[in-house]
Amino acid sequence: MEVNVNPKKFSANFFSKPSRIILIFAVILVVAGAGSCFFKVDETEQAVITRFGKYYTTLGPGLQMKLPFGIDKSYNVPVKVVQTEQFGFQTVKAGVRNEYKNDITDESTMLTGDLNIVDVEWIIQYRIVDPKAWLFNVKERRQTIRDISRSAINALVGDRAILEIMGQERTTIENLATETMNTKFKELGLGINVTAVKLQNIVPPKGVQDAFEDVNKAIQDMNRFINEGKEAYNSEIPKAQGLADQQVQIAEGYASERVNKAQGDVARFNSVYAEYKLAPAVTKKRLYLETMEELFGKDGNADSDGQKNTLIDGELKNVLPVKTLNGTGSTSGTRSSSSSKR
Repeated sequence: MEVNVNPKKFSANFFSKPSRIILIFAVILVVAGAGSCFFKVDETEQAVITRFGKYYTTLGPGLQMKLPFGIDKSYNVPVKVVQTEQFGFQTVKAGVRNEYKNDITDESTMLTGDLNIVDVEWIIQYRIVDPKAWLFNVKERRQTIRDISRSAINALVGDRAILEIMGQERTTIENLATETMNTKFKELGLGINVTAVKLQNIVPPKGVQDAFEDVNKAIQDMNRFINEGKEAYNSEIPKAQGLADQQVQIAEGYASERVNKAQGDVARFNSVYAEYKLAPAVTKKRLYLETMEELFGKDGNADSDGQKNTLIDGELKNVLPVKTLNGTGSTSGTRSSSSSKR
């Protein structure tokens, strides 16, 4: 059995019924609503949701859902991306290289504390830490960032001399500028945090640039000479100090030796004196015999020729006043001692 269906007649009959038309529109609305309910948030972003134009909530990364048909609107904010603002120059990408284009002179020209003019180029790096504040608290966000940054750098440069800005105060200015900007942005509720301020080129005006380069060269030479002098100082002073300490130790050792020897002599004398007081005659005789034994021992006092030199008491009270000089028994003289032990 064949059924002939006229397409035009079927289409006219299908769309002629109001319920079917409403059904088609309902399906279209459902599909469109489903498509507007879901959205994706990147790993580096957070999504701020507004409902009827008023802040509702903040969502994290991933596939998220909101109310369709413009009831909820989402704004993806890059909270993990470090953003950069440049001052005094523009970075122009040419091929694979970045070239600095110094066409922005108004914001880079500043007056220093010693009334010199200097061109300062710098960049700031910041991150968005509060997406809600970033979107709703300040209207002209980028211009506000640039104005506050210029104000902070101008104030810091205006408090210092030009040579300090070009030299040792560079890091100090960067740190203080970071603190100042963060304080101002927090007061305004901008929702950002400055992570770094980097001074780029700091140069004097073109008319006096050569003179300043000569000054910088002289400063570098001065610092080099100072470093060389410190190096020589650090090399010689410890060496001299070591020699001085060595001499002091030798002297202290000699002093200790002399003191100890003197104390030993005193102790020995005191012991002999104590014995002498107990038996003066015996002690005197013992000392005399010990002295004679030392002088006239079996070795005696031999000279370089092997002859024995017998010392005779100068006052002729102890031994005969003669000295045997050779083996023939002849005498030729006497040799007296300036001191005799008794």
